[in-house]
Amino acid sequence: MNPVVLIAEELAPAAIEVLAHDFDVRHVDGTDRPALLSALSEADAVIVRSATQIDAEAIAAAPRLKVVARAGVGLDNVEVPAATARGVMVVNAPTSNIVSAAEQAVALLLAVARNTASASAALKAGEWKRSKYTGVEIQGKTVGVVGLGRIGVLFAQRIAAFGTRLIAYDPYIQPARAAQLGVRLVGLEELLRESDFISIHLPKTPETVGLIGEKELAIVKPGVRIVNAARGGLVDEQALADAIAEGRVAGAGVDVYAKEPCTSSPLFAFDNVVATPHLGASTHEAQDKAGLAVAKSVKLALQGEFVPDAVNVQAGGVVAEDVRPLLPLAEKLGRAFTAVAGGVAASVTVEVRGEVVTHDVSVLKLAATKGLFSSVVEEQVTYVNAPHLAAERGVEVALTTHAETTEHPNLVTVRGALPDGRTVSVSGTVTHAGTRDVIKLTEVDGFAVEIGAEGILVFLRYADRPGVVGTVGTLLGAAGVNIAAMQVARREAGGETLMTLTVDQALGADLLSSAADSIGAVAASAADLRDE
Repeated sequence: MNPVVLIAEELAPAAIEVLAHDFDVRHVDGTDRPALLSALSEADAVIVRSATQIDAEAIAAAPRLKVVARAGVGLDNVEVPAATARGVMVVNAPTSNIVSAAEQAVALLLAVARNTASASAALKAGEWKRSKYTGVEIQGKTVGVVGLGRIGVLFAQRIAAFGTRLIAYDPYIQPARAAQLGVRLVGLEELLRESDFISIHLPKTPETVGLIGEKELAIVKPGVRIVNAARGGLVDEQALADAIAEGRVAGAGVDVYAKEPCTSSPLFAFDNVVATPHLGASTHEAQDKAGLAVAKSVKLALQGEFVPDAVNVQAGGVVAEDVRPLLPLAEKLGRAFTAVAGGVAASVTVEVRGEVVTHDVSVLKLAATKGLFSSVVEEQVTYVNAPHLAAERGVEVALTTHAETTEHPNLVTVRGALPDGRTVSVSGTVTHAGTRDVIKLTEVDGFAVEIGAEGILVFLRYADRPGVVGTVGTLLGAAGVNIAAMQVARREAGGETLMTLTVDQALGADLLSSAADSIGAVAASAADLRDE
């Protein structure tokens, strides 16, 4: 049966098309709580917008749930901690509305500069009063940008085309980066004193709430016009209304409010305030982008792939193309390590060597951690809960990188110390065969091997002597187990030897024990490296 994707609110047809071929797509009215909880009982993924509440109760009602997707930027209606505790991935569409939001800020700034809204309302009311609504030009003016994140940069690039002087306040951006954008970095106080227009583009955090209040508005350049299309509460609405009433601020464009929905604000009393009902993301293009983005993320998540837009994954972010093929390798090495070790290690180090370390490879540690616990715990192990499982068991997982190459362009090793003092390691690489990536083990506990990391692998350690290969083959053949591949590695003739077998079906504990006993093996284990 195909995984079930539950769509709780309207989604773009193109987004549904992304999911329709591989999944059982179902629909429910997310605002109908009983219907939602009932539908969630069979859902592997749920996609919402802003009206559906996915809280702890909803997550508990969905035993198969793997991913919650919010087709938008905010996550106010998703209880992320509850999802994380269950190992459920939460994704959103962080870049879907950035163009729309930047354009909305530009629109508000222009409307405030030219008194567009009030002039339009007056004309429709039968008044032709051109002189009353005389505005100001933007060209040659100083525009202060508070926050040079993705939306702030887009706003700055667009408003620069009007021939403005740009200054910005952002303590987290380097001056060289600002200079590349044609923006001069200044302190917040200097920005307030110099700007003819101020546009705010900050996230809402405890540090930014009330950033511009009565004290800040007392030092602004007289006649300044202020735009907030970012988050409500960044500007104190009452303080801004007071400053407008006193004439210190010539006007404002406001799209966001401290409490929403908002139908009453002291700012609504002024003709020189353009107020809109949080329209920053309200374009057809932004809605379509959000739907497509989360549909693709859901597809990746349900296929067991890494999802860059997961908000509750420790190593989130875009994965470089050179790193991506190593993700399944690292996870399989984690699974093989646990099998060879025979249990959970006290500490583990994921070592990455080769040219790939010029990129951020921290996600490989996460993938290996996921593999380490996949056969240890009963619950589903995901990119979300793998670090928590390690922490609960006191397993420290570290990452080291080495630029020098070996005989392989890139090599990943999972090396761990066991509680009894032993050290175990498993290494592997990815090679290319035509258009296909081939994952190989290259080393198992100090033995050099070269065998595909796929299917079910059986590891037998014994003292080298004639007839062992035949004995194992005969025993497995009698049990109806087909051997797809076999490799024998030894340190020296007659010495310790490792036999690695790829078999077509899982060996029960009794059969694995019988195979080990038949050759006097000192250790026997099996790792399921089949794709999930």
